Amino acid sequence: MRAKLPSVGKLLKRRARTGEDGSIVVEGARKATGGKAKTRIVMTMAVFFGIYSTIAGRLVYLGFQSPDMSNGPQSRVTASRPDIVDRNGEVLATDIKTASLFAEPRRIVDADEAIEKLSTILPDIDPEQTYHKLKSGAGFVWLQRQLTPKQQADIMQLGIPGIGFRTEKRRFYPAGVTSSYIVGLTNIDNQGISGMEKYIDEQGLSDLQASGLAIARDLKPVQLSIDLRVQHVVRDEIAAGLERYRAMGAGAVVLNIKTGEVVAMASVPDFDPNNPFNAQDKDRLNRMSAGLYEMGSTFKSFTSAMALDSGKANMNSRFDASHPIRVGHQAIHDFHGKNRVLSLPEVFLYSSNIGSAREAEMVGIEGHREFLHRLGLLDRMQTELPEVARPTEPKVWKQVNSFTIAFGHGVSTTPLQAAVGCAALMQGYLIPPTFLVRSEQDAMAVAKRVVSEKTVEGMRYLYTLNAEKGSARNARAPGYRVGGKTGTAEKVINGRYSKELNFNTFVAAFPMDDPQYLVFTIADAPHPEKPGMTDVAANNAGVMAGNIIRRAAAMLGVKPDFSHENGATLVSYQ
Repeated sequence: MRAKLPSVGKLLKRRARTGEDGSIVVEGARKATGGKAKTRIVMTMAVFFGIYSTIAGRLVYLGFQSPDMSNGPQSRVTASRPDIVDRNGEVLATDIKTASLFAEPRRIVDADEAIEKLSTILPDIDPEQTYHKLKSGAGFVWLQRQLTPKQQADIMQLGIPGIGFRTEKRRFYPAGVTSSYIVGLTNIDNQGISGMEKYIDEQGLSDLQASGLAIARDLKPVQLSIDLRVQHVVRDEIAAGLERYRAMGAGAVVLNIKTGEVVAMASVPDFDPNNPFNAQDKDRLNRMSAGLYEMGSTFKSFTSAMALDSGKANMNSRFDASHPIRVGHQAIHDFHGKNRVLSLPEVFLYSSNIGSAREAEMVGIEGHREFLHRLGLLDRMQTELPEVARPTEPKVWKQVNSFTIAFGHGVSTTPLQAAVGCAALMQGYLIPPTFLVRSEQDAMAVAKRVVSEKTVEGMRYLYTLNAEKGSARNARAPGYRVGGKTGTAEKVINGRYSKELNFNTFVAAFPMDDPQYLVFTIADAPHPEKPGMTDVAANNAGVMAGNIIRRAAAMLGVKPDFSHENGATLVSYQ
């Protein structure tokens, strides 16, 4: 028998129920699955939000941190610097373009081969250090800065993958050694590290470079007070003197008395700023501004001026130099004593230690110290040049200190400082020295009256007298009426005075009827030029000063006048 099939209606009802039951089941599953999906999406979004928040926070943190360049070379290109020119526009320092060699270690195929090839062009390259650089895996490393054009061309011919060149700026000094201590130096990143180069950075150039605003076309040249022609004369004469007198060092400065401008200044031994391999050697010291010395009898200029300016002495005053002055176990003698009473001009002319001590005694200890402070001789000199030493003096001034300081022992100062003080005696005003161009009007705005006009007249007379009849005769220059004073001091070595070596100085001003310029020269540990000669200042520092004046006076615009080639006339300043 055939099986009985369900009717269509029943089948439809069953499907409906099944469908109805199934739909309930399916709908519940869908609801459960949809809820879980939403939860997963929310959690995923939260995770990504947390990750990106962490990254953003880290970026903000790093944005406020200073970059650390200590672990690798800087890849930035060196910034521009302004030209430095002399008072006539002659270039003393300028930027030139140069190529520097770098490597990308990640692209270096064979470090050993690269070093071997580079060594044929750059023999001074350090193989071990270079190997570590090339194997560092860094993105950029310097290999050699400031190559010559030939070195760059030869390296390019090697065809080493992973190395390249960047154009940088380096400093070039057309005058070479002539003005090295004044102009100074820059480092390999073109940043000033000494001299006027350092001063320029301290005036804001370094900030411009850091901000990327030091653009060459916008930087005006820095004009110095230096006259390159006179600078050459000064450097030439002291270099010749260094050799002629077999000295340890020599130096000179030319000052404009009316403005305080340093027209020329040099010290030898010196260095070539274009190749400063020996700039840090012990004997490479700017003796004129960074060296401290006892000035010897040059200091008697200040002692005589002090006596005159105090009002307690005049040109007719007398000082007993007939016998040594004894202070405790010490005795003060004259080098070439007259053993008699001396007038004030004679004390200066014969360079009497005893007479100078008597002048200081007349003024008193406090008055003596105050006068030297007034002339800036005991304080650190304020000027643009960074290399300036601070003078030394006794912590407590006693009578013996005042006596010895009166003739230039017991106080150490710089030759430039002594020159500035002497210039003040020639016009009455202390004008801070400057290495920048300055007018007389601007100079008077910063000048300070330190001695009276009567004292100025007296000191001009004493300088003239000493050049005509005393130890300054070797510095005379016909037509320019030079006056001056010598100074021969026993050199201090390891805290003790040497009986064999001297530190010699000479100060000269010209023309003496109205001094315009002052020359101050030094000879450090000179020897006699010839057998039978002595090593006193008149025979070395004085000679150098005279040569400088004879060669440079016309360049300075001083016209020779032969109408005053007569002896000085003794006058009274009562």
